[in-house]
Amino acid sequence: MSVRPKKHLGQHFLKDENIAQKIADTLSLNGYKNVLEIGPGMGVLTKYLLSKNEFTTHVIEVDKESIEYLKSNYIKLAPRIIEKDFLNCDLTTIFQENQFAIIGNFPYNISTQIVFKTLENRTLIPEFSGMFQKEVAQRICQKEGSKVYGILSVLVQAFYDAEYLFSVPPNVFSPPPKVESGVLRLTRKENFDLPCDEKLFFKVVKTGFQQRRKTLRNSLKTLNLSDNLREDVIFDKRPEQLSVKEFIDLSILIQEDIKKQ
Repeated sequence: MSVRPKKHLGQHFLKDENIAQKIADTLSLNGYKNVLEIGPGMGVLTKYLLSKNEFTTHVIEVDKESIEYLKSNYIKLAPRIIEKDFLNCDLTTIFQENQFAIIGNFPYNISTQIVFKTLENRTLIPEFSGMFQKEVAQRICQKEGSKVYGILSVLVQAFYDAEYLFSVPPNVFSPPPKVESGVLRLTRKENFDLPCDEKLFFKVVKTGFQQRRKTLRNSLKTLNLSDNLREDVIFDKRPEQLSVKEFIDLSILIQEDIKKQ
């Protein structure tokens, strides 16, 4: 029995054992005893996770056919198969507030949403490792000054250190995707509390990049900033020129400005 890849679930099953082993080995094993694999499919990555004794592997899968396959072929894993949609799952209920890592060969159609869900639950997730469409993985890890540096880069790197690890060609998947893939690792920063209002920070980053070719003086007009603040030299820059720290500093300036109004 094998599982038929389903287009509507964005399934591209990894069939290269060496790459599966390589992805499993990206975990540092620091600060957690549980690992959650998203979308295990037929378990090519799962088997290498199960071979490691340093942590307990759980998987979360929405595809009924994959669930049946895993239950038949990985009998000991069966009690730790979570039959839910990761994006709609309350992650605090899985490990009772204990720290856990996330890993997976992520469906590309929801990979960005998986990252945002991880950011929302960052107090529980010290490490995150997995496969994305190559350009998305590169964007997440990119630094300021690059054309692909954007909202995802800044929001992820505010809380995690992001490393692009290696690229993966299409022919190691069934069916092969039309794009190259890339594996990255996110390691949560020791201090991942922002020194500014978090909602404001997210708003500043998203609003800034919505008109990325304009200077911040123009793109942040909707925030109703005082004329005095808008004279600051930081507003001469475009969003892609600002580092994560500068976005945090900018958010602090705006926060103070709002208080004075």
